[in-house]
Amino acid sequence: MGLILESSLALTHSDLSAPLHRADTLSATFGASYTGIMAFMAVATEGSFAKAGERLGISRSAISRNVQKLESQLSTRLFVRTTRNTQLTHEGRRFFDNCHQGVAHMAEAINDMLELRQGPPSGLIKIGAPVSFGRKVLAPLLERFSNAYPDLSLDLHLDDGLLDHASDELDVAFRSGRIEDSSIIARRLGPMRRAVCAAPSYVATNGLPATPEELAHHQCISHRSASGRVQEWEFHREGRVRKLALKSRFTVNNSDLVLHAVLQGWGLAQIADFQIADHVAAHELVVTLADELPNDLGHYICYQSRCHLPARTRVFVDFMVAEFPRFSFGGVGLDA
Repeated sequence: MGLILESSLALTHSDLSAPLHRADTLSATFGASYTGIMAFMAVATEGSFAKAGERLGISRSAISRNVQKLESQLSTRLFVRTTRNTQLTHEGRRFFDNCHQGVAHMAEAINDMLELRQGPPSGLIKIGAPVSFGRKVLAPLLERFSNAYPDLSLDLHLDDGLLDHASDELDVAFRSGRIEDSSIIARRLGPMRRAVCAAPSYVATNGLPATPEELAHHQCISHRSASGRVQEWEFHREGRVRKLALKSRFTVNNSDLVLHAVLQGWGLAQIADFQIADHVAAHELVVTLADELPNDLGHYICYQSRCHLPARTRVFVDFMVAEFPRFSFGGVGLDA
């Protein structure tokens, strides 16, 4: 008995003289596996290894292995096991009490994530789109979507630059033209055409080009993109896309101002379908070279991954795919 007491005192003195090292939260929880803690909590709650295995859907031996591994990682005995029952040690009770709230929070967090994926849509959707597209096309669609899903909030970010899903924290983004970014999922909403058009007043004075080459003899209006490059004029001929860099009378970095200049009769421009549809229908613009426009452009809704898409994003994408209008230009030859 005296030897045992002496040994115990020696250990106590050693512990007191050594510095206390607290484990880093992440490294400690990484070492003590989630499965081990869940197995321990199940045994403590059910009062037996067999019942814990039934609750978790695994064998009694798997429960025992996980608990033993956890005890080894903690250098602590958590249970007193007999043939008749299983009881928590003093240390085991303390560990159970400390873990209980954390496990409940983890279960709540997991359920919250499952509800985002599988439950009714809720929360905030962050959306990116070019300025003119957002005003002309997206605004009425968002109004209809908001009416259909009143529990969802929308945050629309309009920018003519190339929006980044990660840095701009976007759930979805709308793009038009060609999608060359293989890191995103792009669902085609409908065809896009960039039509060469002019106001009737310009046509009355200058006529219309019969071929893309004749554009060099006309007053041209060009759009400078957010990257600083002046957009080339594109045509489709003999199965290939042909790009022309034309001398411009007026260049501007806003597509709405390009449209305004054309409507005022300053010259010709190549403008996206959604911007000119109403003006063509009202005979305020005349379209030319329609047979030579590229037919491989589209309007797209983009997001980062198909996997684990939140319910709010999934219903938004599905709504846009179903409701996005396929633009019609009243028989002027632009329908793809």
